[in-house]
Amino acid sequence: MVALTLPDGSVKSYDGPVTAQAVAEEIGPGLAKAAMLAKVDGVEWDLNRPIDHDAKLELVRKQDEESLELIRHDAAHVLAMAVQELFPGTQITFGPATEDGFYYDFHRDAPFSTEDFEAIEQRMREIVDRDVPIEREVWTREQVARFFEEKGERFKAEWVWELPEGEEITMYRQGDWIDLCRGPHLPSTGKLPKAFKLMKLAGAYWRGDASKPQLQRIYGTAWRDEKELKAYLLRLEEAEKRDHRKLGRQLDLFHMQDEAQGSIFWHPKGWTLYRQAERYMRARLEEAGYVEVKTPQLVDRALWERSGHWDKFREHMFIAEVDEGGDGRLEDTHHLALKPMNCPGHVQVFKQGIKSYRDLPIRMAEFGACHRYEPHGALHGLMRVRSFVQDDAHIFCTEDQIEAETKDFIDLLMSVYKDFGFEDVRIKFSDRPPVRSGTDAVWDKAEAALKAATEKAGAAYTLNPGEGAFYGPKLEFVLRDAIGRDWQCGTLQVDFVLPERLDATYMADDGQRYRPVMLHRAILGSFERFIGILIEQFAGKFPMWLAPVQVAIATITNEADGYAEQVAAACRKAGLRVETDLRNEKINFKIREHSVAKTPAVFVVGAREAAEGTVAVRRLGGKAQEILALDEAISILKQEAETPGAA
Repeated sequence: MVALTLPDGSVKSYDGPVTAQAVAEEIGPGLAKAAMLAKVDGVEWDLNRPIDHDAKLELVRKQDEESLELIRHDAAHVLAMAVQELFPGTQITFGPATEDGFYYDFHRDAPFSTEDFEAIEQRMREIVDRDVPIEREVWTREQVARFFEEKGERFKAEWVWELPEGEEITMYRQGDWIDLCRGPHLPSTGKLPKAFKLMKLAGAYWRGDASKPQLQRIYGTAWRDEKELKAYLLRLEEAEKRDHRKLGRQLDLFHMQDEAQGSIFWHPKGWTLYRQAERYMRARLEEAGYVEVKTPQLVDRALWERSGHWDKFREHMFIAEVDEGGDGRLEDTHHLALKPMNCPGHVQVFKQGIKSYRDLPIRMAEFGACHRYEPHGALHGLMRVRSFVQDDAHIFCTEDQIEAETKDFIDLLMSVYKDFGFEDVRIKFSDRPPVRSGTDAVWDKAEAALKAATEKAGAAYTLNPGEGAFYGPKLEFVLRDAIGRDWQCGTLQVDFVLPERLDATYMADDGQRYRPVMLHRAILGSFERFIGILIEQFAGKFPMWLAPVQVAIATITNEADGYAEQVAAACRKAGLRVETDLRNEKINFKIREHSVAKTPAVFVVGAREAAEGTVAVRRLGGKAQEILALDEAISILKQEAETPGAA
């Protein structure tokens, strides 16, 4: 007998093994048609795979969010099948689902072209129409290796030997096409929605190693229906318009060049935007009881060894070799590293002098310039750089204070995000990664403390297994922007390990020394990346308080130049960021240029305005203008330009 417990608590019993598809058909034709995947005791399971034991059964339907990953994984397999049918001799490697689609890596002597996409997509649709059954088969390692070697598929033949010993090895068959895969998959190709599209080509290396053969990667996207696909393609169009790299040039905010790869050349307007964000964050941290410090850029490897970063993070560090004796002798050579993070330095500040339990919590902040090596191909404008500044802070506290500090931090973070225009924020709980410092007992303690504190703060979260920092579990705060994209920015990490490694202590009320808990936290993440997100969030049309130039004074004729300078001086005195446009150009041309520059307001002045002490106010995106007395116009803009939370 097999007893299956459904989500509503009802139990269905069967004389022998049964498939989830059969259970769905028994419940009703609607569910049988909608079902895409099963979960057996929480484990994803093919609909047509027999269940031979008592279990909890859940059916994932097409309309459920969880179906997307399955759809995209199956789309990758259908892509690979189509490519091998159209281009014999092409070898397959890996084809996973991604956040918004899928890709498959191929090895082929001749290059693919985007012109091939139409034929490949057509063949993919034909494979869906064939409704080919997808069957799960268990093979031995030797059978898999021999099968792929005989087919000339050397990459798959190599990879099967890398799978963990004792792991069940599965092959998925689609008609005459077969692939090594853990699954699960749809019961047939006919269940795959045709809402897919191939997007781009890229290069890759086998197993991510530049010394190994180069592969060709075909990216695609796949959705539950055409409506979702069209909405996604529209989002991509909008994202292209909002691309911070394009707007950075257009608005004269920053540039990057080969001589400083991964670093930013901030222009005056971009640096004004940066400083405004920094000024806001400094004020919020001071209000929340943080003290600001500054720690060195270059630090001897000895500290990084004690902290654990030398072993766990060295590949991402920029290292300087210094000959202290000047004679080239090995014993005089010291290795220094540009700091990739601020935490070891903050522990050194904490350790100066004796700390009492009465001193805790100590909230130590630093706008710390950090450097991390990122491969050239991973660099992406402001979003992925090698040189950046974190809005970093560490809270040294007792275990009893974790809960209150977590709640206060979440409240602060949510308030900051709201001020920057983000109100849709999700939280992920990331637990221990495979490579980590500290014992399992310490990790059990840290994970339990962070979970309890998060729940006590009333914050809902989803689990993100294995994605914690190497020294502790963390919360990740994910923003959703104006066009529906998610950005992970803030973090809160509980660390029992680093205070132990670096011998940080405080004196408790019983006269004994104890280790503080260290809460690593950031809100923006890095200023560079967050500003990139802001540029795209607002499409360059920043709110008045953030805008690099808040008002432009544009003259109709040169006769008004003197009055324009008076208006500009009055604006500056009121604290507004202003520029004058006294060029000998037509006023409509000037207004268009300031519109392209996303200037929130333009004060148009001519002989009449000079005589009457007024300005003609033009707003970004508006066609009408409003004639106001100068003092009134400035008062309105000054109010709009107030920094959120300012007294």
